[in-house]
Amino acid sequence: MKKIGTILVASALMISCGSNKEMNSVNSKTEKIQVVKNTFFIDSTTVRRHLYTLASDDMEGRKSGTEGIEKAAKYIESEFKRIGLTTFEGLETYRQTFNFTPRRGKEEITSANIIGVLEGKSKKEEYVIISAHYDHLGMKKSGRGDLIFNGANDDASGVAGVLALAAYFKKVGNERTIVFAAFTAEEMGLIGSTHFGKGIDASKFIAGINLEMIGKVPSFGPNTAWLTGFDRSDFGKIIQKNLMGTGYQLFPDPYKKFNLFFRSDNASLARLGVPSHTFSTTPIDVDKDYHKVSDEAETLNMTVITQTIQAVAKGTESIINGKDTPTRVVLEEKNK
Repeated sequence: MKKIGTILVASALMISCGSNKEMNSVNSKTEKIQVVKNTFFIDSTTVRRHLYTLASDDMEGRKSGTEGIEKAAKYIESEFKRIGLTTFEGLETYRQTFNFTPRRGKEEITSANIIGVLEGKSKKEEYVIISAHYDHLGMKKSGRGDLIFNGANDDASGVAGVLALAAYFKKVGNERTIVFAAFTAEEMGLIGSTHFGKGIDASKFIAGINLEMIGKVPSFGPNTAWLTGFDRSDFGKIIQKNLMGTGYQLFPDPYKKFNLFFRSDNASLARLGVPSHTFSTTPIDVDKDYHKVSDEAETLNMTVITQTIQAVAKGTESIINGKDTPTRVVLEEKNK
């Protein structure tokens, strides 16, 4: 795992990871408690646990309809319960189970989106969704050596972010209701998020925050991320405004030819008019691990993942607390 110098850890966002406790150990006990209490805290150790669990060989590549993704689903459910999330409207559990037949398949598959909710305070009828897909490609049918598509960056990293943000907002509070969703069957054509979109009143959804492949240093350099569909609403400009002075920067998606705005789960809500965008850090044009068995947790940078989660929380804070409302998304694909 590539390491970034400690100066980046200390400066990024001017907020606290687990290492900050050690950095402040020379202070008095009173000062140390005050620093930890008043800083933005994302537990990098817990983020690491989420990532390594979801990307482990035991999950067998998390292909929808397999025993491997069932293990992942149970893990996410257990974390939602531990955090204290409630179930989404009309559901008795965190699971939104449904059947589908893949485009290139003949057999029907049963799978589930895993959805948890933090009810808002003053604006609980207005929803913000934070999402990532927890499925991946499964396993090779034959061959030698490594046969498992672990999908660490794609998208165990994003799910780790969803879980960390759920724990964070449970602690600090939220004015708008937050829906946390781990979508299934993204790799089969955004099937899980499309199913979710069919059952909602899109007018209630103020914004969609999707996390996809947040585990590698971007082409823009450390302390940066990029956002798909930047010019399709003012969502990105709101994030940039909120990140001013933090040392972290958000850029528009630099990979226009890949049409990434329509290739992740944000698109399912965007097609309903929701200003739903995807945060990423990976230089997708040169990433040697994309959809390869080499996409292992050990190849990712935990500093990048943790700082990106922190930046998403800080950048979306005014939206989640009702101070900013992004413009509805512009969908014309001719502008891609």
